[in-house]
Amino acid sequence: MTSTPFTDPDTVARLYADAGRTQQRTNALLTAKTSGDNATATIVDLVAHHAPKHPTVCEIGCGRGTVTLALAESLTPPRHTVVDISPAFLATVAKRAADTGFAVETVRGDFHRLPLPDSSFDVLVAAFCLYHSARPADVVARIARCLAPGGRAILATKSIDSYYEIDQLMVDTGLDPLATSRPSLYETFHSANAADIVATGLEVTEVIHRDHTFRFTDFDHLASYAVTVPKYELPQWLVTNPRDLAAELRRRTRDRPFTATSTVTYIAASGQP
Repeated sequence: MTSTPFTDPDTVARLYADAGRTQQRTNALLTAKTSGDNATATIVDLVAHHAPKHPTVCEIGCGRGTVTLALAESLTPPRHTVVDISPAFLATVAKRAADTGFAVETVRGDFHRLPLPDSSFDVLVAAFCLYHSARPADVVARIARCLAPGGRAILATKSIDSYYEIDQLMVDTGLDPLATSRPSLYETFHSANAADIVATGLEVTEVIHRDHTFRFTDFDHLASYAVTVPKYELPQWLVTNPRDLAAELRRRTRDRPFTATSTVTYIAASGQP
């Protein structure tokens, strides 16, 4: 069994206690991205391609609900349930859905013990969340049980070396000398092992790898992302304000545009016929 700090329930609860942190992280990456697909659009396209029309849908680890709203608009599912362990995320999704007129059921729960009936959904989506499990194959097994006959699952994750260039910058500047040697956020479920893990409980029907490139305009831009990364062990005064981290980076090295990379992997799989 593989374990990292990012699979510890208390750590995960702290990471997602505030939806604003995730929004800041997402905004920094979106404004930096220079190449790569739109992950939300790709997930919606995969669901539309692999699932029946107007499927019942469940999302596991729904986050702030960006995929939720896109699926609701594209598929108009007769039943749309989202599951997350974070009350802050569920509240955000409920408000966003209500504001746009979509009917979404929110359920708080741990994906190791999905509070859902067996054989209850045509589609289950688990995007960018299974790496928070030390036993992702167990989560896949629970997803399989919740799929209706002929149901489909769409899962997404990232490469284990995602954004390693930022790790190296932290080492080179001495801000976090161990950044490159600590486990990746994606250690337990990543681009290289995800399909094999999914195959333990489902039949993998499609695997897509998409390379992404991010160009941060300067250290202020980079710091707005870096302060949200739980991997780094930085002095507290540097993680409370991105401007302080940017200033410290500039003190240690020349400010410049900075490029980082990641691979996003999507897996489509089917349950029992």
